[in-house]
Order: sequence, then C-alpha cells, then structure tokens
Amino acid sequence: MAPGETSARRLEAAEAANARGCLGNRADSAVLEVAGGVAVFSGAESPLTHAVGIGLNGPVPPRELDRLEEFFRSRGARPVIDLCPFADAGLVELLAARGYRLTEFNNVLARRVSGEMVLTPRVRRACAGEVDLWSHTVGAGFFETDRLTTEEMDVGRAICAMPGAITYLAATESGQPAGGGALAIHEGLATFFADSTLSRFRRQGIHRELIAARMNEALARGCDLAMASTLPGSISQRNYERAGFQVVYTKVTMAG
Repeated sequence: MAPGETSARRLEAAEAANARGCLGNRADSAVLEVAGGVAVFSGAESPLTHAVGIGLNGPVPPRELDRLEEFFRSRGARPVIDLCPFADAGLVELLAARGYRLTEFNNVLARRVSGEMVLTPRVRRACAGEVDLWSHTVGAGFFETDRLTTEEMDVGRAICAMPGAITYLAATESGQPAGGGALAIHEGLATFFADSTLSRFRRQGIHRELIAARMNEALARGCDLAMASTLPGSISQRNYERAGFQVVYTKVTMAG
C-alpha cells in the first residue's frame, strides 16, 4: 500500500489509542492530550512511557512542548516522542533546539486484511489467568533474560490490562512457552504488537505463526487494515514482509 498523510493519521490514531490503553494499574499512571497527540506515563523507566501523534495537526507552539516536558519531568521521566514523518516539518527543528536527540528508528508496516485463515497449531489465545505467564514469556524474549524485574513484568501486565487487547502464546510441541504477541483493534485497524520469541526458539517459524494467528483474528473481526512496527532490517521486519506487510513510513524516537 502506498504511504500518505491520510493513512498515516489513521495509523497514528490507533497508536495513540493503544498508548492510552496501556497505562496499567499504577496509581501514578497518567495521560496528557497535547500538540495533537497523546503523552502517557506508566513509570519513569517504562518503555510504555512516551508521546505519539505529536505535530500531525500542524505547527506545534512552544508552549505545547512546555506542557509535554513538564508532564514527563514532573514525574521523573525524560520526554520521549515517537515522531511520524508526516508531522509538521518545523517540529524537528524545534526539538533539536531544545537538545533532543535521536535514539531509535522504527519502520511502520501495513497491509490490507484479506485472504483465508490458516492453521496455527503452536499459537493460542492466552487465558485470563495467564497474565504473568504471558508477561514473563514476552518479557524474557524482549529483555533477553529469564530473570525479570517487577518493573519489567509490569510492562506485560499493563498490556494484558489494556481494554480490548488480545494476547497470544506460542508453545513447542512439548508445551514449553516459546513466544507471544498481542493484538488491538481500533476502528477496523488491527495493530500487531508486543511480538517476542524466546532466543532458544528463534528461527523455527514461531514469529510467523504468531503473525498468522493475529491475521486470522483480524479477518474474523472484519478489519480492513493491519499494522505493526519493527526495527529496520530486523528479522521481525522480514517476517512481516513475508506475511504481505509493506513499510509505509519510518518513525524516529526523539528523547529530551
């Protein structure tokens, strides 16, 4: 599918909805509507603490960035913004003048939801009582360790508590947890996220099966579009491309 400002707005709106939903059960979790997007706080060191959709409605006044920075810094977190290339062009210069630096690139991929459902024998939906199992499995793959801190487990728990989120577990034939992922649907757009495979089970098709299981769900729910984000050139990106996804734009993460 061809990239464009209209489709980017739809994808970023879904990302903003997902960010709001991943606040978790922390008493100090907070959300701020700012600069046409949303900033969320879910712990000073949490990867869920960030801003998304900023600048898509036009120029961002400096006072809006002041509000965003106060929101994060008053809670002990540095400002982190996932910046879409269709944001107002002046925003990058404004952030640079404030000392922000680029910390990461992410490719946003999308595809039309079509085709037939396929068998995914190693993947199933996680049950309501498997929050910690899912959180540990996904966290162990993401953080590359089986010994997760409470804060790292809380990232997974926050995703499981997200309204409308559907989580999936992958297992080997012997029943060992091997990976996991999540799906959220916003106005007909299915977002695939939290993809993780334990290192010892990689290169066995686990991730491709997790993608297929969520595509089955998107088909069943009548979605017309699916999206995911990956690191550029990663195995995850290649797996999504094999599943029919195409890169539609690249986002940068800016930290103050």
